[in-house]
Amino acid sequence: MTTYSEYDVLIIGSGTAGLTLALQLADNARVAILSKDQLKESASLYAQGGISVVLDQADSIESHINDTLIAGAGLCDETSVRYTVEHARESIEWLIEQGVSFTKDGVTSETYHLTQEGGHSHRRVIHSADATGREVETTLLAKAIAHNNIALFPFHIGIDLITSQKQLGESKNSCLGCYVLDIKADTTHQFIAPTTVLATGGAGKVYLYTSNPDVSTGDGIAMGWRAGCDVANMEFVQFHPTCLYHPKAKSFLISEALRGEGAKLVLANGESFMERFHEQGELAPRDIVARAIDHEMKRLGDDCVYLDIRHQSAEFIESHFPTIHKRCLKLGIDITKEPIPVVPAAHYTCGGLVVNQQGQTQVEGLYAVGETAHTGLHGANRMASNSLLECLVYARSAALHIQSLLPFNTLLPAIPDWDASRARPAKEAIAISHNWDELRRFMWDYVGIVRNDDRLKRAERRLALLQQEIDEYYHQHHITSDLLELRNLADVAELIILSALKRRESRGLHYTLDYPEANTDQAAENTPIAGKSWELDSTL
Repeated sequence: MTTYSEYDVLIIGSGTAGLTLALQLADNARVAILSKDQLKESASLYAQGGISVVLDQADSIESHINDTLIAGAGLCDETSVRYTVEHARESIEWLIEQGVSFTKDGVTSETYHLTQEGGHSHRRVIHSADATGREVETTLLAKAIAHNNIALFPFHIGIDLITSQKQLGESKNSCLGCYVLDIKADTTHQFIAPTTVLATGGAGKVYLYTSNPDVSTGDGIAMGWRAGCDVANMEFVQFHPTCLYHPKAKSFLISEALRGEGAKLVLANGESFMERFHEQGELAPRDIVARAIDHEMKRLGDDCVYLDIRHQSAEFIESHFPTIHKRCLKLGIDITKEPIPVVPAAHYTCGGLVVNQQGQTQVEGLYAVGETAHTGLHGANRMASNSLLECLVYARSAALHIQSLLPFNTLLPAIPDWDASRARPAKEAIAISHNWDELRRFMWDYVGIVRNDDRLKRAERRLALLQQEIDEYYHQHHITSDLLELRNLADVAELIILSALKRRESRGLHYTLDYPEANTDQAAENTPIAGKSWELDSTL
């Protein structure tokens, strides 16, 4: 039986964006945070490099803006870029106030150590050694746990958003909350709120190889699209150039900060190659580095390339990159004495639900922040360390807007129960696991770093068959978290394929052999895919 919970603000996702928003609001509102795994498990937790911010006197706001626009290959929204960069310093100061500890230049120094990453013309990445995300995530989570107005629900996954159009048959479309599955108890709940925020992160798990944790299945993007939100720029999936290549490493990222400290990409014979692809070499934008590695691997038939930081002292490597050093050493790789085997892997979803500067979608009462949202900041390619920055700036902006609407005096209508009376338990789970594997493999093979129309159309046909099977399974059987994630991944895959077919040029992270040059006619085009037209689910 469905149980009910009412809050002022419902936040789906417990990463940096969701926690920042909650902490900004909790003194004046009752906030619920849902996480489908442990509360700390998010892409934020694994972010190594840092957060970009202008702190050095030799640097400037205009330089940071210009670097971001160049990396975005003509598709950034300049207003969004300027807003984000101008609010970076105050966001970092807020983190420090919360207790986040950033690496300083020395034991007695009062200045913070800044590193340089791909696309940046200055050192402007503030960090906490090589585990910035962990420091930020655990610090903010501790504050949220201690706050009396924040209720936290681990192992709760959203099934679908509750909208006035779909559940109540109204012409006006507003969000009233979310149907939620308690994974541990295997029960469904209605979380009702006048304001719902999607902060579920990206969708890297749609690909076979990814740096993302298992929770990155595009849930917020898929739920928002099904609820009627427009989606933009999904063709621009960033493949991080350097993930550790090892059978036991799974999705371990080798931070770009190594290349910021002079690490070289080399072939098996020790030959460097990035100077043949870009004047900035290892510090070229990520799309260029990833394609260069992909090109060399395919040209030589090699399984990986190597990242060599042995020019730095062992003391420097161990102090600046302790997490990477320990992880590699555990796998038998001493990065102070040998190069690191690396491959590109899906890393960041530059597109998402279209929002304004306050994080609002076009569905009333529904916001999106972090990697789930498309703000216009990243354009066709995200510049390194602008992602955590976007989480902070836009979560704070959304909080200010939500704060201006308090107190909520809206009497929310009665919502229909989640009805699973016609669903039956599945006899076996092989259909889910098989379709999950097939989806991720053909997305990697056909919709990966280098694309063409034949591959995209082949993926489109395969996806249509899978979606039919998933839809039938969803409506006939009891829901599980695996089924919900598969359904969401299939929707995200559709959005990526449709977006890629629409962009008949190569730009930023979207590279197609059929249209290898940029097309000036699409130079400023960010045509969104309209929110999905809804039909009443048989499960309701």
